[in-house]
Order: sequence, then C-alpha cells, then structure tokens
Amino acid sequence: MTNQELVLREKLAVCYSDIFEEKLIDEIVKVGRYDKIKSGELLIDIGSELTHIPLILDGVVKIIRKEKEGEEILLYFLERGDTCAISFVNCINKKKSIFKGVVQNDIEAIFIPVENIDSWLANFKSWRHFIIDSYHFRLIEMVESIDCLAFMQMSERLLKYLTDKVKINNDVDLEITHQEIAQDLNSSRVVITRVIKQLHDEGKIFSTRNKIKVLEFHE
Repeated sequence: MTNQELVLREKLAVCYSDIFEEKLIDEIVKVGRYDKIKSGELLIDIGSELTHIPLILDGVVKIIRKEKEGEEILLYFLERGDTCAISFVNCINKKKSIFKGVVQNDIEAIFIPVENIDSWLANFKSWRHFIIDSYHFRLIEMVESIDCLAFMQMSERLLKYLTDKVKINNDVDLEITHQEIAQDLNSSRVVITRVIKQLHDEGKIFSTRNKIKVLEFHE
C-alpha cells in the first residue's frame, strides 16, 4: 500500500468509517485524491466542468448561487462529513456547475472522479444512502434559504445567519465584516450595519469593529 493510500484510509476512518462499508472505503482509497484548499479559494465555480465530487474531511465551504445581474446569495455550508449532492447530480447529467463553492475555513477533502460515482450507486448500499441523505439535507437547507428571503425580516435572517456561523465555528465570537455579511445575505453594507446595531441594542449580539459575539440564538 502506498503512502497516499495509507493517508486516505486513515482520513476516511476518522470521518466515514461509520457511514461507508469496508469495500467502498477500499474503492475510495484506490481512486480518491487527497487535497487541502486554503480559505478564500474556490472549490468550484459557476460554469466549471465537474470532474470530481468532494468528501469533506475538515473545514467549511460556502455554497453560493449567483444571479444573472451578478448578485450572490449564500445557500448553505458544507462541513466535515458532507459532500455537495447538487454537484453529484450535475456530474451524473454531465452538466456544468450552477453554484460556486468558496472555502471559508481551510478544508481537507478527498476528491472522487465522476466516472466512479454512478456505478457505486448500484454496487454499494452505503453510498446510495449517503448521496440520498446528502441531497435531502441540501434540499432542506435551500428551502430554508428561500423561506428566509420570502418570510423573514432582515433582523431574523441576520440572527439566523450568525447562529449558523457560530454552530459551524463552534465559537460565539465571530470575526466577520459587515461587507462579508452583506454579500452572503444579498443585502447592502449600510442595511447590515443598521440591523447589527439594532440587534446589539436589543441585547441579542455584542458588536465591535469586525467582531460579533452572539448572545441570543435563532432556533
């Protein structure tokens, strides 16, 4: 067994041994490629050819949808143990990506070639369940994003966004700019600054320059 295969097997054992059957892990070790990607870099861009899907070992990726006018909105996050099921569907249909994935916290991932993933659906029960569950969770998150846009006031959207960030970072203290929040929520920096002040005054957050402590969580 090569050093690369040893690394893959060790990484898979930590994150996926309770999910994937042993024979599937053997297959992933054979064809998978381990890589690290720094914060701020693109995992996938809109219009890119999808040649691999990631199995996230560590870190966080933001999945973003871009409108024709160029405005962007955050849809959901990918974390340890996740994959992007939308990318999987596009791979099967041999279509280009309609989403952008930006690394928020440095990630480690194993990348699976698209030519393998379809056959695994028929051959490995654990792979089928993993992909179906992933697609289900991502669909729920996108519906929640639509609900936020349609039914929530900006103060509720912002508090939910901050709550999600706290859960991902496992830290109530966030280092984040008003402009970054505005981009993720498809709003303006001026509006976000006003709402942050409102939440600060209401005692739901404590805000200083480029830092926010979340004191009350959106359920």
